Amino acid sequence: VQLQAYGGGLVQVGGSLRLSCVASGFTFRTYTIGWFRQAVGKEREFVTAITYSGDTYHADSVKGRFTISRDSAKNTVYLQMNTLKPEDTAVYHCAADPYSSQSYYSHDYDYWGQGTLVTVSS
Repeated sequence: VQLQAYGGGLVQVGGSLRLSCVASGFTFRTYTIGWFRQAVGKEREFVTAITYSGDTYHADSVKGRFTISRDSAKNTVYLQMNTLKPEDTAVYHCAADPYSSQSYYSHDYDYWGQGTLVTVSS
């Protein structure tokens, strides 16, 4: 099982980035895929997730700014991040939940990819 996140980088306040999470080695279309982030000196926090059926849920801090989507044919989940703020600066990880529990908790996600760094400069 592998998950790989791509697309991080340096962006100015108010800018946009799109992250991609490419999965392999499991039945991608039946899993919930989530994004978590961890800033320096802080605990990992839930960002957003999408279920196998396409339902989405978000942390309050990103509602209206971040959009998650999936392309099951490509085994890929996307995170479109708009109106970025300095507090969005973090390493972003994607993770897979095989039970689609619509969880906000990292311990419910069995598989994790290495992260991609997003830096928002003011």
